[in-house]
Amino acid sequence: MNSGQRVLVFGASSAICSELLKLLASSEGYFYLVARDSFKLAVQVADLEVRGGTIAGHESYDFNQWELHEAVVGRAVESLGQIDIVIIAHGSLPDQSDCESSPAAMRACIEDNFTSAAMIIQCCAGALAVQGSGTLLALSSVAGDRGRKSNYAYGSAKSGIDALMQGLRARFTGSSVEIVNIKPGMIETPMTAHMPSGALWSTPEAIAPQLLRAIEKGGGVYYVPGYWRFIMLIIRSLPNAIMARLPI
Repeated sequence: MNSGQRVLVFGASSAICSELLKLLASSEGYFYLVARDSFKLAVQVADLEVRGGTIAGHESYDFNQWELHEAVVGRAVESLGQIDIVIIAHGSLPDQSDCESSPAAMRACIEDNFTSAAMIIQCCAGALAVQGSGTLLALSSVAGDRGRKSNYAYGSAKSGIDALMQGLRARFTGSSVEIVNIKPGMIETPMTAHMPSGALWSTPEAIAPQLLRAIEKGGGVYYVPGYWRFIMLIIRSLPNAIMARLPI
């Protein structure tokens, strides 16, 4: 990783993103940090400065206020001079039963995990297109690979992000803009704290180096940890009749 990379981050206080930023800070990165929670953002700012990072700017707001995204990206470009890396790592994990019984919960799930992220991704892609270079990394999920009865609301939103990132890779083919889609499996974070962990689970600390390597490699789809690529290959290949019987 080159030193002094200029990084714009949405969802800067998320557990996975925090670990990735620690690695980037050790290379004397410059950061423009954006998050929803102002208190957690302040903690993140202080931590990265201690680790050697330079904070060019930071701000917090509700990412569902889509009309604010373009101005935020504009301020980031102005503060950083250029953007080498964009990281988009925000979302929520609602209860599937709530989404089934409450239209408001279903709408919140889609807005948190698709609409707001898609609008941010589009604004950032536009900024990278103007400067003609840069890497855009977004966190999706293995849940987007196939609709499952246990989390199809969340999975459908992540599937939308996958399609968006696939289209952006096609859009920027032949250019110096790289589109990186990260698909984590089961990761121990505050968002999944209510779920029982098991042998297939990993941690933000364990997968952060894999995200860094994905940035270095460039555009593509990366499952983290890597064994989830094979797990999801099996799940995608199962007949619908068998999937309907599985408790997943």
